[in-house]
Amino acid sequence: MDKPDPSSIDPKTGFCLKTKIFYSLRPAVPLPPENTPLSAAAFALSLQSTISSPEATALVNSVTSHRISYSQFHLCVKALAFSLRTEVGLSRNDVAFVLSPNSTRVPILYFALLSIGVAVSAANPISTKSEISRQVKISKPVVAFATSATAAKLSDSEHELKTILIDSAEFEDMMTRRIASELGEVEVRQNDVAAILFSSGTTGQVKGVAITHRNFIAITANYYSQRQERSSPTVGLYTVPYFHVFGFHYCLKSVALGDAVVVMEERFELGKMLRAVEELKVTLLAVVPPIVVGMVKSDLTRNFDLGSLEAVGCGAAPLGIDLIQAFTNKFPKGYGMTETSGVAFRPMGDDEYVRWGSVGKLLGTNEAKIVVPDTGIALPPRKAGELWIKGPTVMKGYVGDPKMNSESFVSDGWLRTGDICYIDDEGFLFVVDRVKELIKYKGYQVSPAELEQLLLSHPDIVDAAVIPYPDEEAGQVPLAFVVRCPKSELDEGQVVEFIGKQVAPYKKVRRVAFISSIPKSAAGKILRKELLKISLSQSKL
Repeated sequence: MDKPDPSSIDPKTGFCLKTKIFYSLRPAVPLPPENTPLSAAAFALSLQSTISSPEATALVNSVTSHRISYSQFHLCVKALAFSLRTEVGLSRNDVAFVLSPNSTRVPILYFALLSIGVAVSAANPISTKSEISRQVKISKPVVAFATSATAAKLSDSEHELKTILIDSAEFEDMMTRRIASELGEVEVRQNDVAAILFSSGTTGQVKGVAITHRNFIAITANYYSQRQERSSPTVGLYTVPYFHVFGFHYCLKSVALGDAVVVMEERFELGKMLRAVEELKVTLLAVVPPIVVGMVKSDLTRNFDLGSLEAVGCGAAPLGIDLIQAFTNKFPKGYGMTETSGVAFRPMGDDEYVRWGSVGKLLGTNEAKIVVPDTGIALPPRKAGELWIKGPTVMKGYVGDPKMNSESFVSDGWLRTGDICYIDDEGFLFVVDRVKELIKYKGYQVSPAELEQLLLSHPDIVDAAVIPYPDEEAGQVPLAFVVRCPKSELDEGQVVEFIGKQVAPYKKVRRVAFISSIPKSAAGKILRKELLKISLSQSKL
């Protein structure tokens, strides 16, 4: 990316008055030449070999504490890749559908598939048969990898898929056998599709996001360039699912940095996670917002020693400043926290992690714009508008959806993110809300995320979500769905009054519905379309 004359770029914000573009103030991140054949897996493994010893721990089973070293990881990936080519017949540009909960075998499978140029199409294992059928139709896989518990969900696909069970003896043999002969390396191009990951579908039909090897290489290179010297390896515990882009990034990043990763191999429970942190001396915890809420609200945390933790990374959905403050008050060691998209901005160093509410500064590979959503007019620092991103971390596009691609990409490769954001006087990005989720009250725009953060600060509220509700006079009014603490007698009037004291009149919550739980995706995003169905079905609202 060619930058304008440095003298025209604000040294604090990265904003150029001439181009109206925000440029990264970080050192440039070296990337391999784009035309060099290279897979994301090979790139991450090459970086790992320069950092950690072969006998360093790569993966740890949270249930059994069984460890896989990096030398074993390399051998398993190589053996599995060989088996996939010679026995299953997979080749470059094929697609493999993966339907599995987190397991130490999933990273091995991902790396084996990526190394031979097979795109990984990973889906949520709790999805219904009909949802999986739609996803299979989008990604068009030639083979599926599932577990004994999830394989039956593939039976409704329009065409029969050969399915290999990840938890079978057959798969174990494929990744541990000795290779009798060598095969030539597959020439994977960086612009090949590495993964087809599915959007959460919170506001519409599910979409297949095509991410290239180049995209993952750029993201991994950014993590590697910002690594810090340590006397001992990072021990990460990632509760985020591997089928989500957040988990996929961390899968590659942890290998590139030589981290030891504790994989939660059972249904998530807060107590089990906290026990794993204590027993396995976890230093980095990667979670989604509902887990942060649980850590703040639950008394379970008092039963475990969390002294090994150095940082808690939170992503995939918004996390309010009030909740971050409550977290740091409860855990006085002061863990660095952030909410991050993981593709364009991220914090680096303690001084950036404590910039609460920010997703960090622009990566060294990217450029950004903040624009008026309806006009595309670029805005300066401190002004909120839609975030546009450009750079090698930006996806290739949506699979088989030219209409969505034309709506998402504008001239010169800019991606419209749909996020309402602003960049402050020091170059930190703050996410305000989603363009499509803003509530239009009498011409004013009301942010659901702002109201949700305030609701979560109430001691009697466990969880909350806000959606627009049709109103003949105002157009739309904020409707709050609230989950009360057990035995709480909090009523609608008290909720309305609590919010009304903290916001301008047009932002007030006008209606309240009490429910047992807020429907969310596996990544912690509120499923607003499900809440809309609930609101329309309850005539009393």
